[in-house]
Order: sequence, then C-alpha cells, then structure tokens
Amino acid sequence: MLRTQRARLLIAALGGAIAVAAPVPAGAEDTEPAVVVNGTFSSPTVPADKTFSAGVDGWTSTGGVASATRAGHPQGFQAATLGWNGGGISLSTRLRGVRKGATVTLSWDDNPDICVTSGNARRAYTTTVTGDTNTPGSFTTNTPTGKANWLLGRTYSFTAAEDAPQVTFTSTDTDKPSCGALITNVAAKQTAPPLGSPQSSASSDPCAGDAASTPQCKDVAAGKDQISKCPPTDRDCLAGVAGKGEKENAGIDKETQAVEDFGKVPRDQDPNTAAADLCALPNALTAEVSPGDAVVPPSDWWFC
Repeated sequence: MLRTQRARLLIAALGGAIAVAAPVPAGAEDTEPAVVVNGTFSSPTVPADKTFSAGVDGWTSTGGVASATRAGHPQGFQAATLGWNGGGISLSTRLRGVRKGATVTLSWDDNPDICVTSGNARRAYTTTVTGDTNTPGSFTTNTPTGKANWLLGRTYSFTAAEDAPQVTFTSTDTDKPSCGALITNVAAKQTAPPLGSPQSSASSDPCAGDAASTPQCKDVAAGKDQISKCPPTDRDCLAGVAGKGEKENAGIDKETQAVEDFGKVPRDQDPNTAAADLCALPNALTAEVSPGDAVVPPSDWWFC
C-alpha cells in the first residue's frame, strides 16, 4: 500500500515546549538500489535534427522519447512523453530483481513540456503498480510556462505484490492530452523481504503422504526399520542391512591400480621412438595416396 514518510517529533520541556525532529529508525527507509532499465531514457538516442524518437527501449509504450534539448532537464537527460499522436498514453516497465514482499520507493522527475503554456492546465498522470492493495498515486506537474519547468524528486512507495512488479505512468490529461508530461530520471530503492524459512522435513520428504505406499518408498522404510534395530557398534548387523560395499571397494581398488600404473609410465623417451609411435596414424591415412594425387608427396609433409 502507499506509504507516507512521517517525521517523528520529540517533545521536551526545557523551560518551555521545544519540538525536535527525532532521527528515523534504522531500516525505516528503502536504501538498497533496484534496477530500472533505461531510467534516463537515453535509448533510443534522438537524432540531432529531431525533437522526438518513437519507441522507448526497455519500456512498454506507444509513444517515444524527447531529445535532451527538447526536455531541457538540468542534468541533460532525454525524457519519455505521456502524450503521443493526439492523445494521452501509458508508459510501463518491470523492476527486475525486486521480490514479492519488498518495500520499494520509486523516484523520478516530471515536466509539463514546452508545448503547453500558462493557458493550459498542469499535466496530470497516475503512477500505479501491480497489486490490489497498492493505491495508485495521482500527480500534476509544475505550472506550464512554455519552457522547461522540471519538478525533481517525485516519489511513490509501495509493497511488491509479486516478483518484478510492473510500474506504470498513465496520462490523465483532458486539456490538450497530446502534450503529455515528460518523465525521466526514474530510479528505485528497496528493502528486500526476509528469505523464506527452509521447507519442513515433511514437505521435502519424497516418501511423504501418498508416496509412502510406492514400492520404492516401502523398500526404504523397510531398510530404515532394519537399521534402527542394529546397535551403532555392530558392524556385522549394519553390513547385513546396508551391504559390505563390495562393488564400491572394487571400484576403489581399480582406481588405485590405475593411478599406480600411470605413475609407472616412463616420461622420458628417445625422440625417434616417440615419433615412430606417432607416425602410425598418419601413415595409415596416407598409405593409399599416390604421388600424382597431391602436389606435395605425403612423404615430404613431415617427419613420417
């Protein structure tokens, strides 16, 4: 739901009533950055001879982005528009890396754009996020003046109702809706939810519930019952249930022998002897090649 930052006042009487702002408790603010793709709308880059380009990379929009010159943002950002082709539109994206239950604070800057003047109403729009309990936020820009009039640092806070929640800006202009608000510098910070507790043994047991009656689970249960009757120090009893590991021991013996044999392989050989061993394969491949079949006879290719 929409969360409102509230200052807490500490009242103390020191010869009179004094109101002092108390520090916000640790963890009360969303501080961990969350990724907002193309939050400054630098892509696509508007050509130098254009004021707008269609499309908004990383966002869902039927509109486009305004050039840095048209936007006039104090930090030189391009901006996405909420007005296009004669009407108001929506602009939305998903906040990747945000998990269900996280509290999130979204921030951005808005501008009425230069296509509206003092005779037009402030540009109006809503900010919404998926989740029935999240109340939409309603916003209006600064007063239109026919030039850039940015309001910096808008915020909207909510609790994520799903992983990667979708946030949407939607124009609600009725006066000249084709000239919608410009949005840029969209960022987000979050407080991630605690990790879920491990599954209980019952839910992680493959033989829990109806599966207990399967042949495999019956065999496992029987083996557990037999083992439970063996004293921990009775090796013969345990071997009768679990086996003596003949196959495992045989495999270990083979691996041990392989390592030993590998260690006995001589590492130093006469070069001619080694080359003769290597020549067997290429000689077999070129045995049927006659001098007329190749520009360079096989015998001249290399040592063999």
